[in-house]
Amino acid sequence: MHRRAVLKSVFSTFAGAGLLLSARAASAPPREMQTPTSKTKGQPTSFLTTSDGTPLFYRDWGAGSPLVFLAPWGLHSDWWEYQMAFLSAHGLRCIAYDRRGHGRSVESAAGYEFNTLSDDLSAVMQQLDLQGATVVAHSMGCGELVRYFSRHGGRGVARIVMVAPITPITVKTPDNPTGVDSATLEKTREAFCKDRPHIITGAAPAFFGAPKNTVSAEMMQWWTDMLLQCSMKVLLELHRVFTTTDFRPDLRAISLPTLIIQGDCDTSTPLELTGRRTAALIPGSQLRVYENAAHGLPITHADRLNHDLLAYASS
Repeated sequence: MHRRAVLKSVFSTFAGAGLLLSARAASAPPREMQTPTSKTKGQPTSFLTTSDGTPLFYRDWGAGSPLVFLAPWGLHSDWWEYQMAFLSAHGLRCIAYDRRGHGRSVESAAGYEFNTLSDDLSAVMQQLDLQGATVVAHSMGCGELVRYFSRHGGRGVARIVMVAPITPITVKTPDNPTGVDSATLEKTREAFCKDRPHIITGAAPAFFGAPKNTVSAEMMQWWTDMLLQCSMKVLLELHRVFTTTDFRPDLRAISLPTLIIQGDCDTSTPLELTGRRTAALIPGSQLRVYENAAHGLPITHADRLNHDLLAYASS
């Protein structure tokens, strides 16, 4: 890939790699403490507390076999709205939470690395007593998911789905010569610090694969607004971490059924560098390629993804 194309792809990754959307629907009775917040104007919302005392907002809709959704970088549980509404209406229990420092969850002083983030997933699994769960992760969320296996043994998980993963490794190293130069990644962060709204807004069409994929201006604005809710500090810390972490050892720790879904027009996490290589490292995994899909396929290809998730979680 030419240098200019690489930089453009990395910009798209800012608004993409470790990315997503949202969820809203009638929820099952919350299983953790009810805490009114100013953001909800007095309406009760559900929170649980991590091992280091950080409150995390979560949604829990429906009843049946559990699915847990992990959002991309900069996005929160709202990203999964179109999946959770469909699947909870088809007899499944859908749980999604806002990562620390994202959405309605508290912005902690530390913890923006994958050991702590996987510990947060462990807190969700334990406190909601989830067993036999299907975990669905998108982009950066796939890093949290695979670290959960190497650090916590995948407790409570029966099968996983990785959508447009950031794995196995982004940065160029001697044993990863096709990766992105660390200097390019740092220049991307520097540009991001100068005009964050411009960078994010400009990355939206590539993230969704427009105009090849039909997506409204309002949908792209929704996605942009969600990313801008996350602080500069959190976004920079996580971008530095997820672009430099080597997940290859974590991937080898996975032995459960694994479905990898990715588009063949993904410029944020190119299929040949992420999905195909990830599938090769997980024995017995399935790779399903969506034609003409880019990184934002939970929106542009929602119908196909929803039915694939329903069939997989019910298998």
